[in-house]
Amino acid sequence: MKRTSIAALVAALLCAVLSAAQNPPQMPKPGPELEKLKYFLGTWKMEGDMKPNPMGPGGKFTATEHNEWMPGGFFVVGHSNGSMAAMGKITGTAFMGYNPEEKVYTYNEFNSMGEAEASKGTIEGDTWTWTSEEKMQGKMMKGRFTMNIASPTSYTFKYEASMDGSDYATIMEGKATKVGAAAAGKTPAAKAPAGGNSGGNGKTPKTK
Repeated sequence: MKRTSIAALVAALLCAVLSAAQNPPQMPKPGPELEKLKYFLGTWKMEGDMKPNPMGPGGKFTATEHNEWMPGGFFVVGHSNGSMAAMGKITGTAFMGYNPEEKVYTYNEFNSMGEAEASKGTIEGDTWTWTSEEKMQGKMMKGRFTMNIASPTSYTFKYEASMDGSDYATIMEGKATKVGAAAAGKTPAAKAPAGGNSGGNGKTPKTK
């Protein structure tokens, strides 16, 4: 009886292997929503003003960010370097993508100040809106980062924060300008990487 069961199991496994060999699984492909992220590809320079707030004294800030597609075409990865009055130099790495289940864009950033931030974004016309939530001094702070696209090579941005979800105060405002050659227009085809497998919270200049 045991031998019969084992033989049946082996036969089933062989059938599964043969079926998989004849019908290999298809590699996932980036969705059409990701095409909108191509706007951010390339190198951007930002400058603006940080308003005095509980997280810092405020002041002028400048930053440079370079964005490019990760292999596979599902995420845009950005590397930034910035400088802010009273806070010095700041570097960061960010990932932008799209969540088809929630139907929102995603932004996750990690910087040299030890911060890990996450936002969800939507786009309507030429306006991107990124929202976030973060605990600050034991209270939940809501953030709203708005980007207004002025041209293919420039956009303005504003970060606002609220402790009650209704009254938002402006924390930061600025402008981003694209420099250098234009980035590739299409999302790259999905493929494995060779060799193996931008809303801020007002503490650092965000570059969505």
